[in-house]
Amino acid sequence: MPTETKSLGQAIDEIVGALTALDENARLIAVKAACDTLGINNPGIGFAVPIAHPPMASSGTTVQSAGGDAGSYATVDIRSLKDQKRPATSFEMACLVAYYLRSIAQGDDRKDAITTVDLEKYFRQAEYPLPKKIGQVLIDAKAAGYFDSAGRGSYKLNAVGHNLVVHKLPRSSDPANSRNSRQGKKQVAGKKKSGRR
Repeated sequence: MPTETKSLGQAIDEIVGALTALDENARLIAVKAACDTLGINNPGIGFAVPIAHPPMASSGTTVQSAGGDAGSYATVDIRSLKDQKRPATSFEMACLVAYYLRSIAQGDDRKDAITTVDLEKYFRQAEYPLPKKIGQVLIDAKAAGYFDSAGRGSYKLNAVGHNLVVHKLPRSSDPANSRNSRQGKKQVAGKKKSGRR
């Protein structure tokens, strides 16, 4: 039975109708799957495809696909990742950029080592405040132990930086934890004072 020929407008209407019922992440996954099926290599859509393993292992930091498959996750862009991980310092944001470019970015954007140019570009895309001395961020982050030098102003995220992004962010903002931490510090200070007597 021959297939009915549709106009471009009719095809677009049908696609939009089919995607309307899905949430944003499911729509992106559906469009990517359709492009793959049709052999469209570069549809010009700025999103990351689902990956086999969650890019972020800590609780509540990945966006699961609507299909409910525990192995299918999608992170749309660096801004979404920043919102999920909530970096508090330029060091943490630099680690996030390096992680994003190494593990999540697609095509020509993917890279193992980053430079100050990458920081400026992705800090802006993520709407993260630019530090006054952005040229110093990677140098200081390396000195703090998050990066290794990759030569000529390039830096590669090391295991410490990776673990920061995957396992330690977002940092707990539970007031009870902060209160317990302060109480613990007071107790230690009290013991030190009593030991001096």
